[in-house]
Amino acid sequence: MKVIEFATHRPVSVFIFAVAAIVFGVVAFQNLATDLLPDITYPSLTVRTTYEGAAPAEIESLIARPVENAVGVVNNVVRVISSSRADVSEVTLEFAWGTNMDLAALDVRERLDLLRLPADAERPLLLRYDPSLDPIIRLGMYGERDLVRLRLLAEEQVKRTLERVEGVAAVVVAGGLEEEIQVELDERQLANLGLDADRVLNRLAQENINVTGGRLKEGQTEFLVRTINEFVRPEDMLPIVIDSSRGAIVRLADVATVRRGHKDRELITRIDGQESVEVAVYKEGGTNTAQVSDQVRVALAPLEETLREFDPNLRLAMITDQARYIRQSVSEVLRTALYGGVLAILVLFLFLRSWKTTSIIGIAIPISVVATFFLMYVFGISLNIMSLGGLTLGIGLLVDNSIVVLEAIQRKRDQGLDDLSAAREGAGGVSRAVIASTLTTICVFVPIVFVEGVAGQLFGDQALTVTFSLVVSLIVALTVIPMLASRSFGSARNPQPTEPSRSAIARIPYSFSVLLVKIVKTAGTGVARLIGAVTAPPLAAFQKLFVVIEQVYDRLLASVLRWRWLTVVAAFGLLATSLMLFPRLGRELVPELVQGEFYVDLELPPGTHLDVTQRRLDAIEKHTAAMDGVVMVYGIAGTSNEQGGVAGELRENVAQLTVTLAEPVSREREDRRMDDIRQRLDVEDDLDYRFSRPTYFSFRTPIEVEIRGYNLKLLERLSSALTTRMAAIEGLTDIEASTEGGNPELQIRFDRERLAQLGLALSDIAATVRSKVQGTVATDIHREDRQIDIRLRADEPFRDSVQDLLQLTVHQQGKTAIPLSAVADVEEVEGPAEIRRAEGERVALVTANLAGRDLGAVSEEITTALESIQMPPGYDWRIGGQRQEMETSFDSMRLAILLAVFMVYLVMASQFESLLHPFVILFSVPLALIGLLGTLWVFSVTVSIVVLIGAILLAGIVVNNAIILIDYTNQLRRRGARKIDALKQAGRVRLRPILMTTATTVLGLLPMAIGAGAGNELRRPMALTVIGGLIASTALTLLLIPAVYSIVDRRD
Repeated sequence: MKVIEFATHRPVSVFIFAVAAIVFGVVAFQNLATDLLPDITYPSLTVRTTYEGAAPAEIESLIARPVENAVGVVNNVVRVISSSRADVSEVTLEFAWGTNMDLAALDVRERLDLLRLPADAERPLLLRYDPSLDPIIRLGMYGERDLVRLRLLAEEQVKRTLERVEGVAAVVVAGGLEEEIQVELDERQLANLGLDADRVLNRLAQENINVTGGRLKEGQTEFLVRTINEFVRPEDMLPIVIDSSRGAIVRLADVATVRRGHKDRELITRIDGQESVEVAVYKEGGTNTAQVSDQVRVALAPLEETLREFDPNLRLAMITDQARYIRQSVSEVLRTALYGGVLAILVLFLFLRSWKTTSIIGIAIPISVVATFFLMYVFGISLNIMSLGGLTLGIGLLVDNSIVVLEAIQRKRDQGLDDLSAAREGAGGVSRAVIASTLTTICVFVPIVFVEGVAGQLFGDQALTVTFSLVVSLIVALTVIPMLASRSFGSARNPQPTEPSRSAIARIPYSFSVLLVKIVKTAGTGVARLIGAVTAPPLAAFQKLFVVIEQVYDRLLASVLRWRWLTVVAAFGLLATSLMLFPRLGRELVPELVQGEFYVDLELPPGTHLDVTQRRLDAIEKHTAAMDGVVMVYGIAGTSNEQGGVAGELRENVAQLTVTLAEPVSREREDRRMDDIRQRLDVEDDLDYRFSRPTYFSFRTPIEVEIRGYNLKLLERLSSALTTRMAAIEGLTDIEASTEGGNPELQIRFDRERLAQLGLALSDIAATVRSKVQGTVATDIHREDRQIDIRLRADEPFRDSVQDLLQLTVHQQGKTAIPLSAVADVEEVEGPAEIRRAEGERVALVTANLAGRDLGAVSEEITTALESIQMPPGYDWRIGGQRQEMETSFDSMRLAILLAVFMVYLVMASQFESLLHPFVILFSVPLALIGLLGTLWVFSVTVSIVVLIGAILLAGIVVNNAIILIDYTNQLRRRGARKIDALKQAGRVRLRPILMTTATTVLGLLPMAIGAGAGNELRRPMALTVIGGLIASTALTLLLIPAVYSIVDRRD
């Protein structure tokens, strides 16, 4: 090939290109973003609308349904689901995978802007689930008893300091108490004076002004005219004149009390039993998570000193830090890659028995790896456990091409050729096979475009990384390896190419290249001599073992070619037996990552007050904090935690614990702590709970069953029957139904005739009740750059009970006050706590987690349980959650595997110019299933998309050995050898390179397969898949492929 001739004749050029690749690769590596996983964006949007004071039924009719109708017609929407709870509606749109979510969000926002909702409803928020939008750091600030001051310090000191850190996009403060000025009206005094709340509200807004008066010129001076009349202190409001129409001046102080207070608490945060304020730090898109975390930590040290100046007891505690797990995962991947590379080099040394030739391949590995970093930077791929895992997978594959080329060169040298000729002819003779084997591995990644679900999101970076590394390794094998091989052996009989005369300056690069080669050569020789005495015995022993392997293989191959039909039948019998293991393996979407922390979501009966929720949470916190191995317990009452950039739901009866364990972490330790907490929670009858780990792959629980219908009572009965049956299924925990419990409501039913007689409008009366019970923000006070709301509502004694509510003045006619009791009845009832809808129908949602069993097996038992429930007409069920996502991903992965095999066949057909021989080579693929399934069964690994990704990669790898074998067989036959003789000779000649390439790939992946570090849950199944499949396929390829070839190719 011309490339090989160029490499052997232009060593300086090859050297310069290699150095440039290394330099650019190193620079790119330093600038690559570091994250845990690739960008995983689910094609979903959530529309959250807050309508304070509204019950779930009103939320459904006034908010959820109109929003569903408005946004449900957006392009590529495949499913619309909604949840209506007290005060809030959430409508989730699920789009087809591959949808441009930026354009979809714009389309949804346009339709929401045209929607007319109740006047008191807040503007709908558009939320997007994206794990990269989670805060990278969550801090807890505690130690100050004054919670208003604690929050103020968090906002003015911590938030402002951290927002200045490079790479920080936003800092959000939650918890504590938020300051508010409260104007509480005396209902009786207002009634006596013939005034209403609207009058007070309007006067407050009118008096709190600060507007421009224009410009005024006097002489040569121009003045800006300003009207200054803003409230500065709460006391400034008391002298305001509310009314003077009746001859007497009525001031605000006569009808209301003004005090400094705080907004009604929506959530309470606590660290190890002390009330705290949470500070969440968000990074800018595309920045390095680890670097931003480091800079935040640097800013925290002086910040803590500053805070102690305000209060010596103030502390900042690190609740979560994504960078910690990212660093651990990335360093673990790099460590396994290093170990794999070292093992690959050692096994090469055993086969080649020369440090000189081994060092040539040793040079090829770092060049290929470092150059791959440059391509990753160009294509915007971050350093994450999937991309680095792909690079680790590629470590063993990187040397395959170099092994085949170098082994061919060595064979030519053994035949008596000089170094230069051996490099040209040896590399040229195998170049077609090397290119073909590389293309077969690369082409299996083409079907990635058809992979839907989270598999496509995860697989993309890894596919590109493996592709880049293989392309670079192919270039290195056809350039750097021949160049070094043609100059590294050194022999007196080697003819030296005549160099044209050069000037002194022109010879500098060439001389430097020659010097470098000599240094490498000398170093290799020195190392070989130094450790020769140590390595000689194992090398001799290995050589004897290999001679035995060759002899055994020769006899086996002769027997196989004699009994070829029996061999084929036996191989496929073994394959059929191994396929029986598949149903026993179990299935899951993606293995859970163990990070040393987990969440406990708690839910008390609807209507439970926040203070009660906090007291119950506090008792559980204390119990958990006393457990062995627990280093921190962070509790938050009133909301669940934010996930994927979507804020948790705000409800006074919900809470969440974040439990952090001491290192080293393991799944067994986490599971034991979870079981301990479960035992504590099971004694509380009115408490529902659910455990979860930090997730990056799905925002759904493993099991979600929807029962469709309209009648809420009937849905509750059906879901209750299902939860009873699910409780008997082994492996299900944290079973919950959305219809459990009810929300206590005070329903006001107006007397329409009485309202008509009094000339009152129902909407006005309803608004008045809302204003006096919940309060209305009349205006605000500006203090420095903060805005403090002034809230107007009835004084607390007038809204303390149902009887007080009936006495609220809803209208004033002269001095006659009309109480609510005169125009309405108030009834205490229990309404639904939540109303869920899916695709326009009401549904009851039953959810559950898994413990000790796989998702596929449990789903089948749940299906059986559902079929045993008699559904009324018009009611049906559907299983969703992670099970649905798993089925979507598995279906597309199965298609991708078939397309990958098809692509491999096309490449080989083009390479061999034959339709028959590629068909023979494809027999290697099903043979890999024998080792794949056997390995997964032995190591108790469930089938997940990670395993299927390994299977796709395996389809491109296992054919390489057969390609090398069949290619050399065809070469021998073209030289005149008979078919059987050619097969025997090809087997003997290609046995060493086949075993070398397999051994380097297997040993390169071995550290990944046996490692137990951070993120190993994703790496280990893939490594075991490739190792098991490759070992079995190699062993059977060496025997079965010759047998099939001799049967299919009838030419002698």
